Amino acid sequence: MSVVTEISPDGQKLTISIRGRFDFGRHQEFRESYERLNRTPESIVVDLKEATYLDSSALGMLLLLRDHAGGDNADVRVINSNSDVRKILAISNFDKLFDIS
Repeated sequence: MSVVTEISPDGQKLTISIRGRFDFGRHQEFRESYERLNRTPESIVVDLKEATYLDSSALGMLLLLRDHAGGDNADVRVINSNSDVRKILAISNFDKLFDIS
């Protein structure tokens, strides 16, 4: 499985881990990882530690996640991104929309 989800015991935090390529082939799996929940958690973390590739469709998926979580009021963080991914996110100005570390 390329998209692994973990919800905290209190249901307040969702962690979505991406393994391998984060591209259009992960679209359905990624969307289901947060849409299948009964309610939106207070915070969402996208862990890219094991992501090897990220393309423009992945950026779109992150935007859809942000909108689903509440838009400007959402607490969505992108963590463990490698330097190449961090550069793509910065060039796309995603550092203004997400907390990236």
